[in-house]
Amino acid sequence: MTHRINRRTRLSFLGDYLGLLGVLALLVVLCSLTTQHFFSLITFRTIANQIPDAVIIASGMTLVLIIAGIDLSVGSLLALSAAVLGVAMVNWQQPLVVALLLALATGLGAGLLNGLVIVRWRLPSFIVTLGMLEAARGAAYLATDSKTQYIGSQIEAVAEANILGLGLPFAVALVTVLALQVLLTQTLFGRHLFALGGNEESARLSGVRVERVRVAVFTLAGGLSGLAAIIHCARLGAADPNAGIGYELNAIAAVVIGGTSLMGGRGSVVRTLLGVLIIAVLESGLAQAGAGEPTKRLVTGGVIVAAVIMDYYRNRERL
Repeated sequence: MTHRINRRTRLSFLGDYLGLLGVLALLVVLCSLTTQHFFSLITFRTIANQIPDAVIIASGMTLVLIIAGIDLSVGSLLALSAAVLGVAMVNWQQPLVVALLLALATGLGAGLLNGLVIVRWRLPSFIVTLGMLEAARGAAYLATDSKTQYIGSQIEAVAEANILGLGLPFAVALVTVLALQVLLTQTLFGRHLFALGGNEESARLSGVRVERVRVAVFTLAGGLSGLAAIIHCARLGAADPNAGIGYELNAIAAVVIGGTSLMGGRGSVVRTLLGVLIIAVLESGLAQAGAGEPTKRLVTGGVIVAAVIMDYYRNRERL
């Protein structure tokens, strides 16, 4: 009996990946047939250069959703971390390494604050991170005097570097995905995340330090926002206080499309990567087809709703 259940679980697990890969392949085929220049190295390279910060943000969001939380502050934390990086280099004349560390520390610190407030006062993560969304954005505007900080060649070198033919930002995003997937599937901490998201009281009775795990997840999500800020600044050569607006919604969309449950207890960072790629390919194809911004939003929104409906049926089948 146990063998049959395990086999069914493995087949369902494999089916989730094959389904996402099938959707991605279908989108590539459709976009290639309906646009003249989509199926080209230039298009795929452009997508690869555009998604690293989105992949890193969505990877952190995956961990948050697995524990049945939500983090609406990730886009603003990206902006704040970028602002600190820009100010450190432009105004304080700090070397690149120091500025990068300050950006990471900003994300980690804000994420830690999110987690501590949620745990200390037992507040919904939605409300706490909504407050941080506003506070961090305001802090980014204050730090930069609401002006873009042009950093220049020093930070652009990060985006221009290559590892084994891959751009450094894309390679960093892939390493982040693989590291977090190993964390989820091969470590005790990962098992605690799934246990907490599946049933918090059962996890507590099983000896899981629920509060510590929750704080650690939000701290890690904040740190990943800081890492995404570095990549974002490297691509633009500047720190923009308006950066990251709407990133939290895009991240949630990619995570849900990737099959992570909104109810917690189930998810995969690798599938989130596929979710990001599906959205990126869809948006790129629509742009090359000449679709306007309203049309792109309409289609993308429809895909997100469809993914949520599929998540509903997946959860019902597992009950």
